[in-house]
Amino acid sequence: MLVINPKSPVPPFEQLRLQLLEQVKSGELAAGTKLPTVRRLAEDLGIAPNTVARTYRELEADGFIETRGRNGTLVSAQGDASEQQVQLAARVYAERVRTLGVDPEVALAWVTRALAGS
Repeated sequence: MLVINPKSPVPPFEQLRLQLLEQVKSGELAAGTKLPTVRRLAEDLGIAPNTVARTYRELEADGFIETRGRNGTLVSAQGDASEQQVQLAARVYAERVRTLGVDPEVALAWVTRALAGS
């Protein structure tokens, strides 16, 4: 959950940038996760759209998110090329598991077996 503290000496764009950065680094926001639009996030947080736009621009310049025009703003995969591919594959798998209505624990058990080679 993102929260802006209006009483903080840290500017709102920096509060937002740091929170999003932490969520990306921790994996809470996985590669491929679609972020809210600038206007939607600004409304939700009660801040100016330009504040959110600046945050998104800075995170994009640093390689943490990417904007795909009408397809929105997405979290970029992190790490080396193989780690990036695994993150994206995990995202696709998780979406498929949800679509099929499979319990996440069952899906993880299948992945564990597959990685063990059985």
